[in-house]
Amino acid sequence: MIRNVAIIILYNDKKRILLQHREETAERLPGYWGFFGGGIEEGETPEEAVRRETKEELDYELGNPKLIMVQEFKGKHHDGTKYVFVEKYNPSKKLTIYEGQGMKWVLLNETKPLKIVDHDTEVLEYIKGKF
Repeated sequence: MIRNVAIIILYNDKKRILLQHREETAERLPGYWGFFGGGIEEGETPEEAVRRETKEELDYELGNPKLIMVQEFKGKHHDGTKYVFVEKYNPSKKLTIYEGQGMKWVLLNETKPLKIVDHDTEVLEYIKGKF
């Protein structure tokens, strides 16, 4: 099965990125840490999808997300293309989590002990030094 996804990496002034801790009962990757975002619906562009998913999952309106990476991946449940967007977090906007059991701001060097799927680890390696 093919499932294309668009994800957002929000980062702050301290070069921390926001990660989502997925529910233990999640259909895909239960208990893993990952990025906010999700599936691209039919007729949607990757940018439209990342904007919609960020609003649904965090109640956060993206300003100007920048596409920095396109990654082909193979997963346990599906294969697809991941569109990786980044944006500097606007602290005047509140974040409210609507999906996952938690979220936290982490430095890239703090991600090693977290349970993260391989293709997300590749994204973390790619973004080192990018912002």
